[in-house]
Amino acid sequence: QVQLVESGGGSVQPGGSLRLSCAASKSSPSIDVGGWYRQPPGKEREEVASMTYGGSTNYADSVKGRFTISRDNGKNTVDLQMNSLKLEDTAVYYCNAQIRGPYAIVRNYWGQGTQVTVSS
Repeated sequence: QVQLVESGGGSVQPGGSLRLSCAASKSSPSIDVGGWYRQPPGKEREEVASMTYGGSTNYADSVKGRFTISRDNGKNTVDLQMNSLKLEDTAVYYCNAQIRGPYAIVRNYWGQGTQVTVSS
């Protein structure tokens, strides 16, 4: 059973930093593509950043140059370093993992979500 456990959310002032971490359960196969999504209040969920097992990354235009996604394939974790946070970064952040299971079927998994609040 694959579970994703997130940590690291919280409240910060504009310009501050936070680091989000996501760990797959110990019995989980390796994360193929790991990523972070967010859902601001009253808006739809959007992709923030993603990273393949090989290290290729993709970022939303709104976070380029401020956020950095990283992963530890040995620990099966995916992190998101968020710097220069803005008010509009306030959202619930969700870890996402595409994991290849039996018969090479790729399934999509989500973390429980962690609140990030940027306010002055």
